[in-house]
Amino acid sequence: MNKKDYYEVLGVSKDASDAEIKSAFRKLAKQYHPDISKEENAEEKFKEIQEAYEVLGDENKRKQYDQFGHAAFEGAQGFGGAGGYGGFNTSGFDFGDIFDNIFGGFGGFSGGGSSRNSARQGDDKLVRIRLTFEEAVYGCEKDIKLDVSEKCEDCHGKGGTGEKTCPDCHGSGTTTTEQRTMFGTFMSKSTCRKCSGKGKIYENTCSSCRGTGRVMQHKTITINVPSGVDTGTRLVIPEKGEAGINGGPNGDLYIEFAVESHNLYSRDGDDIYLKVPLTITEAVLGTKKEIPTLYGNVKLTIPAGTNTGDKQRIKGKGIDNSKRRTKGDMYIIMDVRIPDKITKEQKRLFEELEETDLNDSEIKAFDRYTMNNDK
Repeated sequence: MNKKDYYEVLGVSKDASDAEIKSAFRKLAKQYHPDISKEENAEEKFKEIQEAYEVLGDENKRKQYDQFGHAAFEGAQGFGGAGGYGGFNTSGFDFGDIFDNIFGGFGGFSGGGSSRNSARQGDDKLVRIRLTFEEAVYGCEKDIKLDVSEKCEDCHGKGGTGEKTCPDCHGSGTTTTEQRTMFGTFMSKSTCRKCSGKGKIYENTCSSCRGTGRVMQHKTITINVPSGVDTGTRLVIPEKGEAGINGGPNGDLYIEFAVESHNLYSRDGDDIYLKVPLTITEAVLGTKKEIPTLYGNVKLTIPAGTNTGDKQRIKGKGIDNSKRRTKGDMYIIMDVRIPDKITKEQKRLFEELEETDLNDSEIKAFDRYTMNNDK
């Protein structure tokens, strides 16, 4: 059976960072876990995602996969075998810890049932910032102002002092209610109201965070914007998002860029386009033109007989994309300009030109067809 490319399964590029791979896995796992997803193929998709992350999330296995593809693991234990997914032994690769971070122990992912005492990763945060065309092309440093939750330093993220076991749930975080009906006795579990499912209470609630363990802070961070980003490009900064719960790690911070347009250049991927105006004389006779590129002026030869829309390529003068490690090209689009007003002398010269054999064969053929069609 042909397997999909693991990078394609997780929806990341082959040069994706470890943080980007982990983040992609977390989002897909949330979407397709069979206990949550309503899609028909959710279970198969979920196993496929696990298999891809089991390889790409491991530095050594990822190197083997990049070099040999799926063949690197042929002969391994079959799909669904003990301790493995998709033919890979997952011993030492603790999906339980990952799922605790993703779901906070929801639905038994951690093997111990739902527990609000478990450490959970904080929420991811998305910030959109605007860049000038030049900032996006060349890269820059940007200061970003954030309102983000942080662990309360006064109570060390606990929410209070004088910790003790909740007397209502005896530390379990849940309470059991018995209900007698004509059909029998029913037992139901619910989150303990006294401790909000934490299993513990504090004699003194922290006044700084009001018992939440987290406080909102206004902070400024400096990021390095790589060269070549475009509108919609996202940069992930691991563990700079919202504070974790019960000692869990912070979520990730995503920076999404919106790039302003330029008054001269237009952009298509890493290629740059520049419309160059030409006079009639320059277009007919040809000329040499100074062309402003992203890296300084170059002299370009415009051949005689150039028409509007003609295009020339200047190789390697496009955008230097540091993430993809590629460099685009620059395309010069010719725009022959017809003057709105001319002097009497210029008009006389054009009329003299019209009397010469200036028109090309296509114009002559069109004129002949028009004359014959009129008869």
